[in-house]
Amino acid sequence: MPKSTKLQTMAPWVEIESTDDDWNALSEKDLVTMLSQIHLIRAFEESVLDMAGQKLINGPAHSSIGQEGGAVASILPLRVDDQINGSHRGHHQFLAKAFNAVAADGMDVREALGDDIDDVLYRTLAEIAGLKDGYCKGRGGSMHLQWKEIGAMGTNAIVGGAVPFATGFAFNAKALGTDAVSVSYFGDGATNIGSTLEAMNLAAAWDLPTCFFIENNRYAVSTTAEEATGESRLSGRGPGFGIASWRVDGMDPVAVRIAMEQALEYMRAGKGPTVIEALTYRYFHQNGPIPGSAFGYRSKDEEQEWLERDPIAKVEAHLVRRGLMTEDEVKAFRRAAKSAMAPIVDRIIEDDPDGKPGSKRIRPDLWPDPAFLDVGLRGETDSVPESDCVEIDDIPETDLVETKFLDAVASTMHRRMSEDDRIYVMGEDVHKLNGGSRGATKGLPEAFPGRVLGTPISEAAFTGLGGGMALDGRLYPVVELMYADFIWVAADQIFNQIGKARHMFGGQHPMSMLLRIKIGTRTGYGSQHSMDPAGILATNPGWRIIAPSTPYDYIGLLNAAMKLGDPVAVLEHDADLYRSVGLAPKDRDFTLPVGKAALRTEGDDVTVISYLSMVAQSIEAAEKTGVSADVIDLRWLDKASIDWDTIETSVKKTNRILIVEQANQGTSYGGWLADEIQRRFFDWLDAPVMRVHGSESSPSISKVLEAAALADVNDVADALVALRDM
Repeated sequence: MPKSTKLQTMAPWVEIESTDDDWNALSEKDLVTMLSQIHLIRAFEESVLDMAGQKLINGPAHSSIGQEGGAVASILPLRVDDQINGSHRGHHQFLAKAFNAVAADGMDVREALGDDIDDVLYRTLAEIAGLKDGYCKGRGGSMHLQWKEIGAMGTNAIVGGAVPFATGFAFNAKALGTDAVSVSYFGDGATNIGSTLEAMNLAAAWDLPTCFFIENNRYAVSTTAEEATGESRLSGRGPGFGIASWRVDGMDPVAVRIAMEQALEYMRAGKGPTVIEALTYRYFHQNGPIPGSAFGYRSKDEEQEWLERDPIAKVEAHLVRRGLMTEDEVKAFRRAAKSAMAPIVDRIIEDDPDGKPGSKRIRPDLWPDPAFLDVGLRGETDSVPESDCVEIDDIPETDLVETKFLDAVASTMHRRMSEDDRIYVMGEDVHKLNGGSRGATKGLPEAFPGRVLGTPISEAAFTGLGGGMALDGRLYPVVELMYADFIWVAADQIFNQIGKARHMFGGQHPMSMLLRIKIGTRTGYGSQHSMDPAGILATNPGWRIIAPSTPYDYIGLLNAAMKLGDPVAVLEHDADLYRSVGLAPKDRDFTLPVGKAALRTEGDDVTVISYLSMVAQSIEAAEKTGVSADVIDLRWLDKASIDWDTIETSVKKTNRILIVEQANQGTSYGGWLADEIQRRFFDWLDAPVMRVHGSESSPSISKVLEAAALADVNDVADALVALRDM
């Protein structure tokens, strides 16, 4: 018979229940504040649902009615420097965090609330309605509420999407020597999302003070937790990662508060992350003012059972039990909260003069100006004045030395880290192997202990952690993706989260980070390690993209990029450029101008537009064929940074354009570029814009098939001759 040994979890997992003694331990002031906040949030949510019912809210209105008690109780013990983020159902958490910030001494809704509370209510409702006075200037709406200054870092419409960012907030807090924590609120559905589980693992591995707060309201739209997972006690996710975990009745505010206080003590002591699962209930459907029973996925009896456990009734009952108030006195809170919301709503809506009697409309003067549409999509570039930039032709040849491209990568980051202790580098194996998988971080771990971090193989987690660091803004993350194809693994964090964060939260805060992406073409690594991501990155909002083709350009472009307040992707060709050699000064502090291309050769027949390793192949092809060509090295690939002036000057001279890239056809960068060129310069073109690119298929392992899948100098040569002779 085999010997069996029962294994124990590394971390505690407990269930908390409150007693009368716990309720008695709270002061009357604490109970009044708790009841006031819960009532005010409920009255707020009822106003939102009323407006939604009148079609005055554009999009969903995910009500938190029923869940307010757990949010208020969990946030009351937090400090202003503790940071939270949340999900699409996050009004209650946002409001509770804001109330605590502006009314730190407590709140009594029966008294005059004051201008600060009124401002919170107004600006939050304005944001949900999509109005210019909202916290995000109307761009965020119901699902993207942010007031960064008081630690409300943003709610999120992607299930589980915000969770990795919370580890970034916690990383910054820990690295800077504070005992502040982050709390990420999400629902039962998000506990089955990969980014959530990856973030839990990374937080545990790095002892990050992150509380993963699960609001288990039993339904992901209509699917129950029991249908979706084999372990419906969702706090059980924590012990699997070695995370201390609590399970608590989310309808009992004192029990939730006790669990949070214990979790805070644990995290502030430097013991790492925590999980709290609060069992709660949303009284209405996924969104809108209709109960779930109307859709048939739960019964009216079930809803009534949970209504009888309402957190408001629980707090009121204990106030009465302790003789602090009478039944009539506690009922005054409800009337006061409703009265407080009435003038807030009146500031936003008015009678509709063109509608039916009694119909309302949003006050027209509150809508944002349509011209504000793209403002703040990226930051300004004045931090890199062109007058301070130095092109290679401006440097005496005697000051230039032959430099390996890979050495330029490592030495430039070394220089930046020595000048700025806010910079942290992270990625798979970057801390070992003498500089990671290719040597790009050579010497950095030894020179900067604790600032070069090898990550788990969990791209969503560490990319999202970098996004959270950037949103927080106190540290500068440099994240390495070992291969470009891995952008698909981290796609939500790269595109939905990092790329959109500045804009959707009102364009008010920078998102400074660097994403180093290695392109594995011609390495023999096959279909899943060989993509060029330029086309994917350029057609998604928010990112700046640099594509250096020489060691000199790598230094100057990277230095410029890291001065910007934007997320920047730097594309690095492995086989085609890492091994190359070019001229560069020993100086690692110069910059190149933002949005300025380089004219590598001049000619009259054809304008060639290219980037990365295909620049050299384009020059070789022109020399091979004798075609007189302007070869333009774009250097900056994002839509905001294309050097249209250089392209326009050239096309007016040659009247013919050839776009050259190595990438496969489906993810082509040249596709959108060709479309933009023909619309801008159609009258100057004597021939259609021609493109050279790879095949529809991805490169294969076979050396012969890999070569066939990628564009090369011969493809460029054939296209040059054909275009010249048109």
